[in-house]
Amino acid sequence: MKSHYRIELLCSAFCVSRSGFYQWRSRQSLPSNRAVQDELLGEQIRAIHQQSRGTYGTPRLHAELRQQGQRHSRKRIDRIRRKLGLWGRQKKSYRPKTTQSCHDQPIAPNRLAELSKATGEDQVWVSDITYLPTEEGWLYLAVMMDLYSRRIIGWGFATHLGAELTARALQMALRHRRPSQGLLHHSDRGVQYASGAYRQLLKAHGLMASMSRKGSCYDNAAVEAFFSTLKIECVYRRRFTSRHQAQREVFGYIEGFYNRQRRHSALGYLAPAEFEALANQARAKLPEHSFRKALFEPKSDDSAPLQNVTRSSRDKRNKWKGPARSAGSSPFMPDYLLSVAERSGNQTTNQQ
Repeated sequence: MKSHYRIELLCSAFCVSRSGFYQWRSRQSLPSNRAVQDELLGEQIRAIHQQSRGTYGTPRLHAELRQQGQRHSRKRIDRIRRKLGLWGRQKKSYRPKTTQSCHDQPIAPNRLAELSKATGEDQVWVSDITYLPTEEGWLYLAVMMDLYSRRIIGWGFATHLGAELTARALQMALRHRRPSQGLLHHSDRGVQYASGAYRQLLKAHGLMASMSRKGSCYDNAAVEAFFSTLKIECVYRRRFTSRHQAQREVFGYIEGFYNRQRRHSALGYLAPAEFEALANQARAKLPEHSFRKALFEPKSDDSAPLQNVTRSSRDKRNKWKGPARSAGSSPFMPDYLLSVAERSGNQTTNQQ
């Protein structure tokens, strides 16, 4: 167009100044340093998003970049992510009912509510059951989670909701972890966990049973949160043609991604395996009694880890309001491990 008309006339027609036009043209040939940095940061964000199997949103992208020693604001990362058309997991609302609590089997008391927070691995295990849709029919999944590190330490698949399903998850956890006697095993009131065969398995290995309150899923919230994450990040993103394919995909997600790579917001954005490794490092430097004291002592207001917890009279649900903490930390991370994690992050930054 400028070959037929003068620049001055064109700028007047489009209501722009000549100086503004020339500045824009120079920016096209020589982008600013900020634009170059945004382009490089966008490549890193795209790579991290692909490594997370397309599940990371802005918070975890921000945490991953901080772990790599880079300091960028969440708003900048969110702006670049949106520009690249990258999106994290998206919720899909539907919850099946897999708990069969109408039975005449004995119910264990809710011992988990009476304990202080776990201070190490293999002190409290929690378990639950969910379902996976496939073209061949339903596939049921039972998992065993270490409440301290949120690591999935056992799982089992079946085409039914029998007691064998939960027994497979428990036996796998026992083989891999070999816990000492007195470990607390918490679950819902389902008939699978209250059956005689399952109770005998717990007794044979010295595990103490605990069950949630009637009609309350919040006592077992950690496993419920994992199932939500599993379905949003793995199950709802694909269609399983067979039960075997579903088992293979879930196994790859748990062992290849969730336990070893995925950053957990309740662990200060550390992966469960990384969290346990840092805990072992801290345990080697601190006295043993500081990690095992007061596990079964009654809670007091002065020593409660969550000071801003309130209970409504309607459903008795815990509502976390969150005290002020440093960026990237978690209210559920012990203070001694938080200090180790911060020192580790500072060392990584200094080396880079």
